[in-house]
Amino acid sequence: MDFDAVVKSWEADMLALTDSQETLWWWAIVLGFVVVLAVAALLTILVVLVRTIDTRVSMIKATLDQAKANTDDTALIGETAARVDAVLAEGLEHHLFLGRVLEKVRS
Repeated sequence: MDFDAVVKSWEADMLALTDSQETLWWWAIVLGFVVVLAVAALLTILVVLVRTIDTRVSMIKATLDQAKANTDDTALIGETAARVDAVLAEGLEHHLFLGRVLEKVRS
């Protein structure tokens, strides 16, 4: 036997897998594929959740901007209250005056 034939025979023996080794390799490949699918599914769920959160944050920001716009004129509340009090006070004066006049007219 020449040297090349011995080397090729040795390589063939070393590269050949037994049935149990081949089964283990297939299980490893299938398990790896399942892990890749699980990671892809989890990343997809993460992207969907982040997109939903981003949309809802934008809606909340718009609501807060609207609330800010609605309360921009709150400084006028005090002035309006003072003027309403003045109108009510004047109305009370008229009521009292008319009540006194009405008593005099009736008597």
